Amino acid sequence: MTDADITVLLVDDQELFREGVRVIVDAQEGMRVVGAAGDGTEAVRLVDELQPDVVLMDIRMPQMDGVEASRLIFAPERAARRTKPVRVIVLTTFNLDDRAATAIRHGASGFLLKDTTPLMLRDAIRTVHGGNAVLAPQDLATLLDRQFQAETAPPAAYLGLTDKEREVFTAVARGLSNAEIAGTVFASESTVKTHVGAILRKLSLRDRVQIVVFAHEHGLV
Repeated sequence: MTDADITVLLVDDQELFREGVRVIVDAQEGMRVVGAAGDGTEAVRLVDELQPDVVLMDIRMPQMDGVEASRLIFAPERAARRTKPVRVIVLTTFNLDDRAATAIRHGASGFLLKDTTPLMLRDAIRTVHGGNAVLAPQDLATLLDRQFQAETAPPAAYLGLTDKEREVFTAVARGLSNAEIAGTVFASESTVKTHVGAILRKLSLRDRVQIVVFAHEHGLV
């Protein structure tokens, strides 16, 4: 256990499931579970208290479900008090769950099926910790297309992006990696990273997943 470990909070109303996931996560090099919650209300409190790097959030729980808990966790006034970002992975038993899509709109970084393998769980935690989504771009697009039947016009902040930033924005929204974007816009990967950082800052977005959500919300894909 080191200060560099990815810290994880487990949220599920079934104690047996939580303890099984705890064993899997704690067995991974560079990861450790720092807490567990049985419902969304407790999850929101523990996120504030423990400031984990990643939250594994069950989508269906009594009292407060994972959708509402995600909304509260990423509420601007609560997020502003954090010293580091938190990422949420939604756990669901249904593929392409509309509730999961709503949680992603609120700020979650994707979802996993609850019968996923330990290897996929480990990789998902590392992926979202790096600011990326944990489901394929086409699956994310399918989920979000259901959510956004009527798009709203892009805000002024988007219109303030440079031409090159808009190129990079579109490529990120399509789910391309930095290496793929570099080949598309004829720039180095480091330059692409700089553009992505500028886009996130100008649009007040948290990560690449939110760029995809923003693009769907405003009909930019």
